[in-house]
Amino acid sequence: MTKEILSARRTALWDFFHSKTGVIGVVILLILICMTLYAVTSVPLQSFQQWNNPAYWIDYPKNAAPAWTNFLKFGQKMPEHIILTQKQASTTTSFDHGISTVTHTYTVNYNYGSPPTDFMIPYSAKYGQTPPVLRIDVMRPDGKDFLIYDSALPPSLIGATQNEYNNRIFSTDSLITQNLGVYERLFNYLQDKTMPQVMIFSKTTYPAVLNGVYKWNERFYLFSSSDTVETTGLILGGSVYGPMGTDELRRDLAVGIFWGAPVALFIGLTVSLASVLIGLIYGIAAGYKGNRTDEGLMRINDFFYSVPALPILVIMSVLIGRSIFLIVGFLIIFGWIGTAKISRSLALQIKNLNYIEAAKLMGESDIKVIFKHIIPQLLPLTLASIALAVPAAILTEAALSFLGLGDPSIPTWGQILHQANSAEAAARGLWWWIIPPGLMIALTGLAFALIGNAIESITNVRSR
Repeated sequence: MTKEILSARRTALWDFFHSKTGVIGVVILLILICMTLYAVTSVPLQSFQQWNNPAYWIDYPKNAAPAWTNFLKFGQKMPEHIILTQKQASTTTSFDHGISTVTHTYTVNYNYGSPPTDFMIPYSAKYGQTPPVLRIDVMRPDGKDFLIYDSALPPSLIGATQNEYNNRIFSTDSLITQNLGVYERLFNYLQDKTMPQVMIFSKTTYPAVLNGVYKWNERFYLFSSSDTVETTGLILGGSVYGPMGTDELRRDLAVGIFWGAPVALFIGLTVSLASVLIGLIYGIAAGYKGNRTDEGLMRINDFFYSVPALPILVIMSVLIGRSIFLIVGFLIIFGWIGTAKISRSLALQIKNLNYIEAAKLMGESDIKVIFKHIIPQLLPLTLASIALAVPAAILTEAALSFLGLGDPSIPTWGQILHQANSAEAAARGLWWWIIPPGLMIALTGLAFALIGNAIESITNVRSR
């Protein structure tokens, strides 16, 4: 008997992996699993937790197209948004007459058809009563050195032994405009000299962008041995960014797409497993027991079947809550109905077979008969039902999120589509905000639909 079971399993696996639809479904599923592993291991968890916090995404550009769109353009490239942190800086420290000079140098190879849209320089430092001095200069590819910022940090609070100061210097800072005024004579051809980034990244001979290597030196003069530079950075504003672009709130859409994969798989697999198993046991119990038990259980099933699921889910989301776990629970409540009807009809047939009658005569309990003799017969159907139930769960959650009733605290593909729709992304041509999440929902549903159909066709006696 064991050999026959093993042989049957090998035959089923052989048939599955020789099914084109099954293989395609498995390939797509493997891609989703890889995305999930990448999100969990490589994408910062903080980006998941701070998805709806605008302050977290302040360094990113607004409504920037994916960086790879530059390769689809003829001529000069659009400037890419560049975010450099202290890890990308080279640090040098020197001492002279009790003054410590810490310099963070950021090297940027700029090769675009237009200057950056703006720039920002974030930094933080800890110091005592004498505030440090910050000087920022830019060494251009033509050898000219522009001093763009020179100022002391704010004094410490009275009585404080150490002050921690965080700040951002924007390209619109009046001190930057004032310092660059010294170099205006080099750009006589420029009509508008009020944009510092234009002067810094322009040629001095004629109107054109000066491409090449720029070195940004952020130099801190510290007057106490306990003073430290905590963080520095450099952000050059651009029109394109990352593999997926950004949205209206400056969020990196690649983060939302990658984190959406584990969320979608969690919702789909949890709902399908729970609802199919509940429906399987419920239907078998009704069909096996029969009589009044069957009648009563099926009336309950008919009640749930007659209730319009989506409107009820909407009402429950509004009245009870929109947590992802509550949504999963709501979907399970309405997801077991169809499986219960199918498993009941099969249980009615199986319970009259000879080996079931023999098991009863041997004194086996009803629970043992159900779990030992009936449920194993329905496992192939159960696997197919689980696979086919996943797309329905994912699409229902996406529909709730698209209506604005999903969990607002986490990035899901439906939530991204809802926010794109609210911002009229389609009318504004922000296609990268719409196509990737919609495509991921479709591919995830397709993967499980193909796997489910392949399993169903293999386990269906008639088709074999």
